[in-house]
Amino acid sequence: MIRAYDVRSGELVWNFDPGNPDATEPLAPGETYVRSTPNSWTIATADESLGLVYIPTGNQTPDQWAQPRTPESERFTDTLVALDLASGQVRWEFQTVHHDLWDRDLPSQPTLVDIDGPQGKVPAIIQPTKRGDLYILDRRTGEPIVPVDEMPVPQGTDYGEFTAPTQPYSAVSYAPDEPLRERDMWGGTPLDQMMCRIQFRQLRYEGDFTPPSEQGSLIYPGNVGTFNWPSVAVDPSRQLLFGAPNYLAFVSTMVKRSDVDPNERSGGGETGLQPNLGAPWMVRLEPFMSVIGLPCQTPPWGFVTALDLRSMKKVWMHKNGTSRDSAPLGIPLPVGTPALGGPIVTAGGVAFMSGTLDYYLRAYDLQNGKELWKGRLPAGGQATPMTYVSEKTGKQYVVQMAGGHGSFGTKLGDSLVAFSLEEEQ
Repeated sequence: MIRAYDVRSGELVWNFDPGNPDATEPLAPGETYVRSTPNSWTIATADESLGLVYIPTGNQTPDQWAQPRTPESERFTDTLVALDLASGQVRWEFQTVHHDLWDRDLPSQPTLVDIDGPQGKVPAIIQPTKRGDLYILDRRTGEPIVPVDEMPVPQGTDYGEFTAPTQPYSAVSYAPDEPLRERDMWGGTPLDQMMCRIQFRQLRYEGDFTPPSEQGSLIYPGNVGTFNWPSVAVDPSRQLLFGAPNYLAFVSTMVKRSDVDPNERSGGGETGLQPNLGAPWMVRLEPFMSVIGLPCQTPPWGFVTALDLRSMKKVWMHKNGTSRDSAPLGIPLPVGTPALGGPIVTAGGVAFMSGTLDYYLRAYDLQNGKELWKGRLPAGGQATPMTYVSEKTGKQYVVQMAGGHGSFGTKLGDSLVAFSLEEEQ
């Protein structure tokens, strides 16, 4: 449910109900909104000159059981919706996943940028996704600036669901180049590598969009996504996009509610047994890990990258992060770790980002990806930094919240750390 309020009076001006999208006027006394419709849990973006607000949506729960979904819910699932700022009416919409059974909602804030085109500037909106596709659209109309093609995907489930025959694929994508193979299984020891190979053979896996199953399905990219809530950052003058794609597989196993041990605790977190209240099936979600707690797939698991928005080509892509704070004895192996922290870009062409499994704020040269500097944090930096210039000192600072993250297993804290940016002498 999206609501717009008058900032002066606090009065409700309009509401957008995905279950009843045409009725945007405030509800009369006694009326109610449609229950359990696709939500929007990330940050909206607005273009005041166009009079549009852009809403990325999720999917109606339960995520893997879509039988109760209405045509309206199916329409607005995993969709970037452009609403009229004055009335809340739908002006255009673009769906990124059809009949979502994988929880591939849109967690990233969309980014506005004017892209240099052959005929001049094109007002664009960029929507990153868990799948890794970047949908680059004309923000006036929702029409793709780069091609989007409907491609066949794996079919069939063993728990009474149906699958969409095709899914939309963007020509600009950070999705994994190749499906996982048995030879991609990795381990800290020969034993856990062997166990990962055995587990890989037992799972259903047919590449991207493998449906969930009772036997257990390998979902890659997994629930953390390639891009999650941190989104991307853009340098409009250099026409470069900076991002931090992750590559971690998850396992999705459907479980009959009647077969669940009543003593097994379920919860609403991102891993473990998911309750799926109201559905005959629950789902167990787990990262694809070895018996000693390492990812089963070969590293790197996290990168930083830049995309040229003029050519739509990747300029560079480097692994990012070390095992210092997650490996025994603090050994800082440059394996490339997942990250859950947003990036920023300065006018000087420097990108800042934290969020890796090691506790650092890093600075990168946007042109070539070189790590220019890193500053140690007292806890996990799973947050987006900010930068400002002090009126008192005239210096520029970058500030990072080091609060940690439960799902990532990084150290929790409550420190706000500031660094000054000094010019080289």
